[in-house]
Amino acid sequence: MIVRMWEAKAHPAEFAELLDWVYEAVVPALAVAPGHLGTEVFRSGDERIVVLSRWRDLPAEIAEPPARLVPRPPHSWDFVPVDRDGA
Repeated sequence: MIVRMWEAKAHPAEFAELLDWVYEAVVPALAVAPGHLGTEVFRSGDERIVVLSRWRDLPAEIAEPPARLVPRPPHSWDFVPVDRDGA
């Protein structure tokens, strides 16, 4: 399993619209992608949105949000479970 963490920081006045975009565009696209196991969306107090998606194998890419909503491109990282017995 691979977990992709995708993080975007909204322009302060655009947080609600960025969150709408995530729920209307990102979450549905991930849900139908091959190998998708689940997605969760989180927010922080400083206008950040984090999407955690779980995959059987290679994660699907997340589209870039509209540039007017974010001051910089989103970041993403992939994580795999740690097997302490096999390390």
